[in-house]
Amino acid sequence: MFQDRYEVTDFDIWQGRVDSSENFDAFRWHQWIKPLDLRQTLSKFTGRMGFALLGFCCDEGIRRNKGRQGASSGPEGIRRELANLPCSFSSEVHLFDAGNIICTDGELMKSQTALEQAVFCLRQAGLFPLVMGGGHETTLGHFRGQADFLRQKDGKCDLGILNFDAHFDLRPFAGEGNSGTMFRQISDDTCQREEVFHYFCLGIQRSSNTLELFKTSQQLGADYLLAGDISMQNDEYIMEKLDSFMQSVPNLYVTICADVFASSFAPGVSAPQPLGLHPEIVLKYLKHVLRTQKVVGFDIAEVSPRFDHDRATASLAKVIIFAVVDTLCRLKGLAR
Repeated sequence: MFQDRYEVTDFDIWQGRVDSSENFDAFRWHQWIKPLDLRQTLSKFTGRMGFALLGFCCDEGIRRNKGRQGASSGPEGIRRELANLPCSFSSEVHLFDAGNIICTDGELMKSQTALEQAVFCLRQAGLFPLVMGGGHETTLGHFRGQADFLRQKDGKCDLGILNFDAHFDLRPFAGEGNSGTMFRQISDDTCQREEVFHYFCLGIQRSSNTLELFKTSQQLGADYLLAGDISMQNDEYIMEKLDSFMQSVPNLYVTICADVFASSFAPGVSAPQPLGLHPEIVLKYLKHVLRTQKVVGFDIAEVSPRFDHDRATASLAKVIIFAVVDTLCRLKGLAR
């Protein structure tokens, strides 16, 4: 199991303002979140809505991909920003911090497998995983954990991947792969199991992907939208593309690589994008996707505090996670 690559969160990190210790309407996340130790047998969550934060403290994939390391500290940086978020939901919504999967020895695949097992445990417990990378190699473990759960529950994995990213991450790989190979590895997984590879990427940069990667995406049946097209096209066109993809699958996994954003908003990433997307554009489409009620898990990757000016990227990750929680709570009538 994953215990040798797992650590509980030091709850000293959950600090912030306190306006009231009794009035829930004045609470912030640090006052409401509870620890969850995945080394213990988890009881089935029976409440209306439960979210579990899980960190993936690893950027070994970035190192192998010759990127700027530092994202292994991303979960800590994001947690510090999340602490002061307001509890904009009812007390029927529960927040848990499920700790971290770590990688300190360069054994990327072992850590990805540990993440897979941890995500599977959270899904079995009836909780919605909010995974914080780490490098975007986070995706392989997260997807496999979701796939394992769906195969156990439904007998098959019918899971679409919606990726907001400047890169396809469909590069060929040998052995364990890196932060640029995850979706190729997932494609191989689905092919071996005679399942369908459902992949849609929004925010692709022509200057960041080889021609061969565009050809690979076509060969694998992956769809995409260029960052420039998203900025120039009208909403109707993009919504139609999204809707067409989402209608083809019963379950969706959403992942965001922070380098999809313009570097003025997200300087703390491995591969900054001067002409990346505006966060408000991504939030608009993200909320549209969440409203389908098909999303079973979410992660954000490649937040690197080492390069993050004024914690801008971690703060942006905070706003995005807040939007995910708030939107899903509203759908269930649990928002305040």
